[in-house]
Amino acid sequence: MARPVTLFTGQWADLPFETICQKAKKLGYDGIELPCWGDHFEVDKALKDKGYAKNRWDILTSNGLKCYAISNHLIGQAVCDLIDERHKLILPPDVWGDGQPEGVRQRAAQKLIDTGKAARAFFDAAPQKTGLPAVVNGFTGSSIWHSIYAFPPTDQAYWQKGFDDFAKRFRPILDEFEKIDVNFALEVHPTEIAFDIASAERAIEAVKGHRRFGFNYDPSHLGYQGVDYVKFIYTFGKRIFHCHVKDAWWGKGDGTVGVFGGHTTFADHRRYWDFRSPGHGDIDFERIIVALNDVGYNGPLSVEWEDSRMDREHGAAEAAALVRKLDFQRSAIAFDAQFDH
Repeated sequence: MARPVTLFTGQWADLPFETICQKAKKLGYDGIELPCWGDHFEVDKALKDKGYAKNRWDILTSNGLKCYAISNHLIGQAVCDLIDERHKLILPPDVWGDGQPEGVRQRAAQKLIDTGKAARAFFDAAPQKTGLPAVVNGFTGSSIWHSIYAFPPTDQAYWQKGFDDFAKRFRPILDEFEKIDVNFALEVHPTEIAFDIASAERAIEAVKGHRRFGFNYDPSHLGYQGVDYVKFIYTFGKRIFHCHVKDAWWGKGDGTVGVFGGHTTFADHRRYWDFRSPGHGDIDFERIIVALNDVGYNGPLSVEWEDSRMDREHGAAEAAALVRKLDFQRSAIAFDAQFDH
């Protein structure tokens, strides 16, 4: 059978959990990818209240929905980042604390460990097992993203310090995930330790190939950079723990803004690239489906809907229908094996 189609509700966290579940079903989705902001999934409650996970599942199942992943991008971003005032806007008060950078990073790391434990409790409470590994999607942040342009002149030793810092901070998190049988899936993305194929390979090397470290595949962050987003699938194969369906276009705008964004906001007509609703950008999703089949990915296809130019309910409904049209099960036979019958 085709893969389940889910909706990442991180961009819908302004709506109560029950409301978005009702909408997701009407929009055509099989399940929800739960964000750890808004009231959709609250890590502390999941750990302290024994009835919390069951309550989440009761709401999901009453709407005919399932869940395959928990996502805590906002917390993960603070684990390795150079902390500044922007982080206060995305972090809960208990993680931000007094705002001293190292304290923020350490509290974020602990909260990410707690997210793994909460995810384990949540998936253990599922009324029906999915047969898929438990996954926490997220970001890592990066202590070296600011040096991306390599000026002042930047050598490999400088960048290696960033990967070493990532390893120092994330290996203990991954070890805790190992104890509870949960995978961490980094969404490869500018501002993270891994933002293309080369840096993703280096991140794996930094954590010594830790089996709990993999990727939440999202082609929208790769295409406009010029990264081969289909090659990414073939390169990392079994380390793809989750998949976002998200589109982007590039080569647009009026020539005044380049790939770095020109300090413009999304949907500014001058931009070279922007996120689009699935099917309205330049991502070739049919090639992605073929590649995912080739590497044996059986997890959900999770629509992360971001398009400032379009009504989100229209876009989300259209995206669900598009994914169902595009997805197909890999053949169990060779088409030319029947010629001798």
